[in-house]
Amino acid sequence: MTNKQRAYLSSMANPLNAILQIGKSSVTPEIVNSVDEALEARELIKIHVLKNCFDDPMELANILAERSHSLVVRVIGKIIILYRPAKKPKIELPR
Repeated sequence: MTNKQRAYLSSMANPLNAILQIGKSSVTPEIVNSVDEALEARELIKIHVLKNCFDDPMELANILAERSHSLVVRVIGKIIILYRPAKKPKIELPR
């Protein structure tokens, strides 16, 4: 993914609300399933890491991306933005 595509997806995610929250139990199979289902439905999602989760958000983003076969767009503070193109993509990335 190029920087231009990353910036485009980040700007698209800006008005979105976080649809998942990661708490003190960190990454569980249920969280991974929820991320997978959300990416299947939306392609681009925001995840909020709560204050009671002591894991590094960047580390969590990489684990979630690996397990859900997605790409980490950006990690800003405790917000993770993930992207996975659908079979029939709704989001068209710039070249």
